Amino acid sequence: MSHAAKRLRTGRDRRDEEHLRDLGYQPVLARRMGGFGSFAISFSIISVLSGCMTLYGFGLVTGGPAVMLWGWAGVGLMVLFIGMALAEVTSAYPTSGAMFYMAHQLGGPRWGYYTGWINLLGLLGGIAGSGYGAALFIGALLDLQFDIAPTPESTMVVFTAILLLFAGFNLAGVRMVNLLNSISVWWHLLGVAVIVAVLAIAPDSHQSPSFVFGEFVNDTGWSNPLYVTAVGLLLTQYTFTGYDASAHLSEETTNASVSAARGIVRSIWVSWIAGFVLLAGLTFAIQDYAATQGADVPPAQIFIDVLGTDGATALLLIVIVAQLFCANAGIAAASRMAFAFSRDGALPGSALWQRVSARTQTPYAAVWLAVAGPFVLALPSLYSETAYTAVTAINVIGITPSYVIPVYLRLRHPHRFAPGPWTLGRWSRVVGWIAVCWVGFATVLFCLPQVSPVTAASMNYASVALAVALLLATVWWPFARRSLTTPTYDTSGKNAELLQEVI
Repeated sequence: MSHAAKRLRTGRDRRDEEHLRDLGYQPVLARRMGGFGSFAISFSIISVLSGCMTLYGFGLVTGGPAVMLWGWAGVGLMVLFIGMALAEVTSAYPTSGAMFYMAHQLGGPRWGYYTGWINLLGLLGGIAGSGYGAALFIGALLDLQFDIAPTPESTMVVFTAILLLFAGFNLAGVRMVNLLNSISVWWHLLGVAVIVAVLAIAPDSHQSPSFVFGEFVNDTGWSNPLYVTAVGLLLTQYTFTGYDASAHLSEETTNASVSAARGIVRSIWVSWIAGFVLLAGLTFAIQDYAATQGADVPPAQIFIDVLGTDGATALLLIVIVAQLFCANAGIAAASRMAFAFSRDGALPGSALWQRVSARTQTPYAAVWLAVAGPFVLALPSLYSETAYTAVTAINVIGITPSYVIPVYLRLRHPHRFAPGPWTLGRWSRVVGWIAVCWVGFATVLFCLPQVSPVTAASMNYASVALAVALLLATVWWPFARRSLTTPTYDTSGKNAELLQEVI
């Protein structure tokens, strides 16, 4: 790095730290990420090679190819609206607490408190979903290569090993996290390109465009095609979560008021394109729909049918590594959220979870919390075959509402909000209300039963998990409100001054 570049970065770091102090916090985390790193962590958590692959079998049942492809296009557009609205508020409040800090400033302590709880639940659910999905794919690989049939117990063991491995990486410091996320971006993009190219060239036959974009399949047990179509949107909405990571890592990002906002939006539109290409490539290459649908890991069945054992193993390795990158980035984001929430005295045991390593400047206790939470959420998978889709729904209904609560409050109380350097201008209210309405619909939708008949094994426990989280938050609120220390930010002119500095 040249001397001029170092001076520029030092100046930006100084402005970032001054702005963080204005927001009410003393800088304690290492600011070692740039704009690409901010994009990379959100892109890694969205992880089209994790979300699309792990819920592909769910999509084959709930609407089939037509719902998967057109649902991806439509829901992706709605998510882009959410991301732009969230990015605008993030630009004004670039803190590790992200949405709970924003909600506190715009709506008051109770708004911030409950937003923080559901955001943390969603982040932990996302780690459980991506990590357990990676464990499922590793089980398929072991079965393919060594004829070791996976069981719920063995899958849980692999999942636990994944959590411990990435706890170690996160404890090593933000530079290690940043390096892995940077590698992850290229791994995902090249991985999608390789998988789609192979599936385009290798098969002797492909499905027709009318099948890929028009075939509707309903094996849910529900008779209403509109209901089935709506439930099938979970694949896309689940994949498009976690982009708030750019906000949670903003205290470790240079030029955070701009870089974090850009990271959110860029991660969404790049994933939108890459995911559509991947889903289309997979669906065109299906050789036997019934066999693919009935497989434990449907994408693995597509790979086997097209390439045989050895070729399928190579493609599965690409997917597994991408899923591991996703879990690693998720632990980083969740640990920063837990750290920030505890820093403000909002969690039980806050004094423990806010501890930061003097050597690595990493919130090490919060990292362990970000590992223990997903482990607990995944435990029902030992007893229920549908528990994994319930965990993914927990991620959606937990994390997605937290994205638009600050947006809603910003729309409801415009006088309390001073825009940061990244702003939507006159489109702010239109984009914001589209985001709020969509999330309201999606939250209700993904609490509903996904298959019929509804039994103890097939129940969608996402609503139960959300209710338990809100109950715990309510029980703890009388204690938390006495210890809550979230600072109040004076917006009078501060963001306008920051805007002039950035420009």
